[in-house]
Amino acid sequence: MNVVEVANGTRTAIDEELVARLVGRVLEEEGVDGAEVSVTFVGETRIRELNREYRGRDEVTDVLSFPLEEWERTDEVVDETVDGAAAPREARAAVVESLAPDLGAVAEAVVAGESAPPLLLGDVVICARRALRQARADGLPPSLEVAVLLTHGTLHL
Repeated sequence: MNVVEVANGTRTAIDEELVARLVGRVLEEEGVDGAEVSVTFVGETRIRELNREYRGRDEVTDVLSFPLEEWERTDEVVDETVDGAAAPREARAAVVESLAPDLGAVAEAVVAGESAPPLLLGDVVICARRALRQARADGLPPSLEVAVLLTHGTLHL
């Protein structure tokens, strides 16, 4: 089961339960189970600060993702398949190797009868005001704009 923590640092009304369910559904559709994600809604000043500090862009943006794990990229060409089975053996081995310490801890916990520690994926930060402005400009319901931003940000994790 995935855990999604939602915090609203704005005066905009946010249905935190609905946000958590949507992010949880995105994770499930991607085959992720036992993960923890944090979603925070902020104002324009805060998102601009974060964008400047972490991306070097001194501007307001709509969504930022902060993954806690850095995945190694390979220069190998990977055949795209639905389940990723055609990925080169070396690429799959590199991913398994990078996860080995976490997998070992999970295996030990399961053998000991404990619950496995959550996989900490990272944080998604959304500028509520920017999302509302974009929805109005595009003639979309604000809830749809926020859903798109949540999905986009979650997939980056």
